[in-house]
Order: sequence, then structure tokens, then C-alpha cells
Amino acid sequence: QKDDDIEEGDLPEHKRPPAPIDFSKIDPGKPESILKLTKKGKTLMMFVTVSGNPTEKETEEITSLWQGSLFNANYDVQRFIVGSNRAIFMLRDGGYAWEIKDFLINQERCADVTLEGQVYPGKGADKNEKVKNKTKPEKAKKKKDAEKKSNGVKEDNRATNQREEL
Repeated sequence: QKDDDIEEGDLPEHKRPPAPIDFSKIDPGKPESILKLTKKGKTLMMFVTVSGNPTEKETEEITSLWQGSLFNANYDVQRFIVGSNRAIFMLRDGGYAWEIKDFLINQERCADVTLEGQVYPGKGADKNEKVKNKTKPEKAKKKKDAEKKSNGVKEDNRATNQREEL
């Protein structure tokens, strides 16, 4: 064997072969179970919003407590503050993301958790914002724009509808 060969465990994540998926463990009624199995062993990031109007220092302290609790429960989570009330939690193994999401949304100061495009409201969310599993606003806006276009004038790929005289 060559000395310069890299062992499979030392390869970067994007070059490793994907883990085999056991389809017998998938519950067809729960789409999250499919995502759980496909994200297993892959790095995954989730956004967490702190409720109220915290300063960046308060957000740092609150999310640090959450990270400590997760660490004590043997979850490898890295935390990055990205705004005065937002943080990114990066997980080495995305298979645990939904368990961590369940923990976070049960925290008093958690407004919401965004995971794989889904927004899950937390205990600290405003009462009028507690819409179960709403999608990102950008996606909803794109859908509305597409609907407006489809409801408006029907377009085809001809230059003009009728031949015009010059």
C-alpha cells in the first residue's frame, strides 16, 4: 500500500461514500425520518432565533447555556452568533438534528429554529407567529410571485401574438 494513500475516515466529507440507508427504518408517515437517515454522518447547520429583543451579548449567553446543555447530553454542537438575536448551531452528525431541534424549541427564550428550510416555532415565539412548520418567507414570496404571473396574462414563446404590419 502506498504511503500517500488517505484512509477513508480521514477523507473530507464530500469525498466520503454516503452511509447506506436502511429503508426498513423509514416511516412513510413521517418525512422527517427520511431526512434523519439521509443526513446521518453529514455536517448540518440550523438557525436559532432568541425571543425578545436581546443584545448580541445576551444572545451569546443564552445560546451558550443551550450549547452547554447539549454538550452535557453528548451532542457535538458548535455555535456561531450571526446577529443580535440569531445563532447558527453546526452539528457534525445531522442525524441528531431533529432531537436537538426538539430540545431547542422547548426552551423559554427560543423564538424559532430553522432546519432544512422548515421553521419550527419555539416556546418564546409570539402568539401570532406560532404557525406550525411555516416555510421560509423567501420561498413563500417566490410562490406568490409565480402565482401572480400564472394568473396574469398568459405568455408563450412567440415574439408576437399576431403578425403586425409595419
